[in-house]
Amino acid sequence: MESAKRTPMNLLVVEDDTPLAELFVGIAEKRGLGASRAATIAEGRARIEAGDVEILLTDMRLPDGSGIELIEWTRKADPRIVIVAITAFGSIEIAVRAVRQGAYDFLTKPVEPAVLGVALDRAMEARRLRGEVEALRGALATESALKGIIGKSRALADITSVVRRVADSPATVLVTGPSGSGKELVARALHEASRRKEGPFVAVNAAAIPETLLESELFGYKKGAFTDARQDKKGLFVEADGGTLFLDEIGDLPLVLQAKILRVLEEREVRPLGATRNVPIDARVVAATNHDLRRAVKEGRFREDLFYRLAVIEIAIPPLRDRPEDILPLAEHFLQRAKARAGLPIQGFSGAAARVLMAYEWPGNVRELENAVERAVALAQAEWISPDDLPPTVQKPSTPDLFASAAERMMTLEEVDRAYVKHVLERFGGNKVRAAAALGINRRTIQRWLGEDE
Repeated sequence: MESAKRTPMNLLVVEDDTPLAELFVGIAEKRGLGASRAATIAEGRARIEAGDVEILLTDMRLPDGSGIELIEWTRKADPRIVIVAITAFGSIEIAVRAVRQGAYDFLTKPVEPAVLGVALDRAMEARRLRGEVEALRGALATESALKGIIGKSRALADITSVVRRVADSPATVLVTGPSGSGKELVARALHEASRRKEGPFVAVNAAAIPETLLESELFGYKKGAFTDARQDKKGLFVEADGGTLFLDEIGDLPLVLQAKILRVLEEREVRPLGATRNVPIDARVVAATNHDLRRAVKEGRFREDLFYRLAVIEIAIPPLRDRPEDILPLAEHFLQRAKARAGLPIQGFSGAAARVLMAYEWPGNVRELENAVERAVALAQAEWISPDDLPPTVQKPSTPDLFASAAERMMTLEEVDRAYVKHVLERFGGNKVRAAAALGINRRTIQRWLGEDE
C-alpha cells in the first residue's frame, strides 16, 4: 500500500514585480510547494500572521519599505519560517545584513530558474529539519524517568528496553562502549529507574586513582591502619549502601584488586583496611569499560571469573557514528542546556549547521558533540547557530575542494550532486540508510541520483 502523500509546504513570495513573482511561484509549484504571493511588506505580514507560511522568499526593495524589515519581523513572529532573500546584483552588503538578521539564504538578480530551484530545495530541507527539532523539543519536555538517554535510534531503543527491564534486578551490569559514548549516563538511568533511586549514586573512575590509593578508596580503612590513617574512613562500597556503585574504567584495575572486588561481589561484604570484621553492603554494582574485556581475559589481563560476575547483564553502546539518528536529538538537548547556562536567546541550529552535524563521524562520540555544541553557543552571533560556529574539525574544511574541482571541470549541477552523494556513500561504507540520514534525504533519492533501479 502506498503511503499517504505529504502535505506540500507553503511558500510566500513577496515581490512587487508581478511577472517576476509569477515566475517564482511557477518554479516553486513545479517543485511541489504550495505557493502564493504578496506585493508589499504589509501584505506579507498579514499572510504570515495567518499562520500558514513555512518558507518566505522576499525581495529587498519593496514599495512600503526594505525587505530587511520583513525579515526582522518574521524572525520574531515565527522563527520556524525559512527565509530566502533576493537582492539586486552587487548588493552583497545588503545580503550579508539579511543573513545576519535571520535569512537562511540569499539570491542575486537576475535569478536563474535552476539556481532558485536549488535554493528552494535547500529551504524545504531546512524547514523539515526545524520541524524535526521542534518535535524533539516536545519529546525532551516529556522525557521519561530514563533521563540522560536521549535519541531515537533502534540501538538506543534496545538499550532503553533493557534498562527498564533490569532496573530493579540486583544483578551486576557491565556497560561497554567507546570513550565518550555515554556509559555513565546509562548507569545513572539504571539507578534512577530502580527502587534504589532514593539511595546514593556513587561513581569512581578506576583509571583516575593511583593504584596505591584505590584499595582504600573502595574498601575504606580503620584509624591507624597506616601512617596517615588518623580516623576511620568509609569506603565507596559502604557509601553506596542502599544505592548504586558505578565502577568506571573497570578494565584498568590491577589483577590483585580484581580478586578482592570479586570476593566483595560474591560475599556482599567488605573488610576495611586494618579492620578485623567484615561490613555487609547492599549496593547495586554497575561497571563500565571501553576495553574488550573478552580479549583481556584471553590475554591474562583480566580475571575470567570477575568478568562473568560483572557481565551478568551486558549493555553495549555503539559509537555515535553508527547511530546518526541520535545526533540531532543529543545536539538539541545540549543546546538547550548550554543556552540556559549562558542566558542566550538562541533559537536552534540552522539547516546548514544541522547538515554539518549529521555528516561528521564524531570520533569522540557524545562527549565531543556536547563540547562542539557548547562552543557553538559561546560563539554564536545570531539566533540560529551556523556552521561557522562549529569547531573547524566538524566543519569538514576539505569540502570546498570538491566545488573547486567541479568548477574547473565545468561539471553540471546534476554531476556535482551525483559526485557528492557517491563521496558521502563511500564515507559510510556503502550504507545507503546512514548516507541518506547524513544528507537529509531518503534512500530512494540516493538510488535515483545514482541511476539504480528501485
